[in-house]
Amino acid sequence: MQKFSLDALGREHLKRAAASSNGRSSETVYGGHEHVLRQTIVTLTAGNELTEHDNPGEATLVVLRGRVRLLSGENAWEGIAGDLLVVPQARHSLEAVEDSAVLLTFAQIR
Repeated sequence: MQKFSLDALGREHLKRAAASSNGRSSETVYGGHEHVLRQTIVTLTAGNELTEHDNPGEATLVVLRGRVRLLSGENAWEGIAGDLLVVPQARHSLEAVEDSAVLLTFAQIR
């Protein structure tokens, strides 16, 4: 069994994001190419984003800290710490309204 502190990982990756040229940092916490399920910590400093991209399968975001905006077409959803956002089955992007850490969980379609 493995145990992770998502709070500690979020803090560490926000420091990395602040020091990076693109204002973001991420790390796969569980899973990978050999698994269907993958969980990844993604951090973005305020004003930065993950540009529009396709959804690789069923996916959710748990906001660990900060505030984010998930956009897909003309739709937008905001999330704050403790919120669960269901990622739409369409192209989408993620913006950091504040310095933010999220846990992205997805089941990769094979």
